[in-house]
Amino acid sequence: MRYTVLTLFPGLIRPWLSESLLKRAQERGLIRVEVVDLRGFGLGRHRTVDDTPYGGGAGMVIRPDVAVAALESVLPADEVVLLSPAGEPFTQKVAEELATREHLVLVSGRYEGFDARVEAYATRILSIGDYVLMGGEVAALAILEATARLLPGVIGDPESHRQDSFVRGLLDYPHYTRPPEFRGMRVPEVLLSGNHQEVALWRRKEALRRTLSLRPELLRQARIGALEALWLAELDREG
Repeated sequence: MRYTVLTLFPGLIRPWLSESLLKRAQERGLIRVEVVDLRGFGLGRHRTVDDTPYGGGAGMVIRPDVAVAALESVLPADEVVLLSPAGEPFTQKVAEELATREHLVLVSGRYEGFDARVEAYATRILSIGDYVLMGGEVAALAILEATARLLPGVIGDPESHRQDSFVRGLLDYPHYTRPPEFRGMRVPEVLLSGNHQEVALWRRKEALRRTLSLRPELLRQARIGALEALWLAELDREG
């Protein structure tokens, strides 16, 4: 999988790529990440990349000629993703779709964003949440991590991401490790029992419990079996 990140601040991206699983994935040739500085396509002696907005208003807008020149320098690509608070919500389902691509371009803005004409060159406009950041770099890294971890060999246990939150529309079940008791809080006995069938049932039920408690709106579209539907009704009665 090849990633290209377009940004005015490459120094925000590169350190993230030099640690942990992303670093190892690059070293093993599982992913390739190129960081392209938009300022390299700036105009004139000062490499100008932005200008004042037509119609007035605060802030500066990244010029379309600069952004498109940078973008065209890295094409072709399977997807060109423009990061914007106005975009489609980035979800696990979208991450799974993007992880099937061979070349993904992530376009990160700053200031008041890009001239609207840049949107014509994007195949997707994505948002990671209903809030405004200082720039698109954090969003680009979130998408990079969420998709890269789905690629074969990037994470140690391929079963891990099959049980992640949101894969079946539910939150993940709670996890525990040693010590078995910490400040009066004990690990649930079923997890110490060695009974794998009982552990699996407990985990399914706790995933439902967590989702009902923390993100009940997810249940409307979750993939729930007959047994889970019975548990859900029971949990709902418990309040």
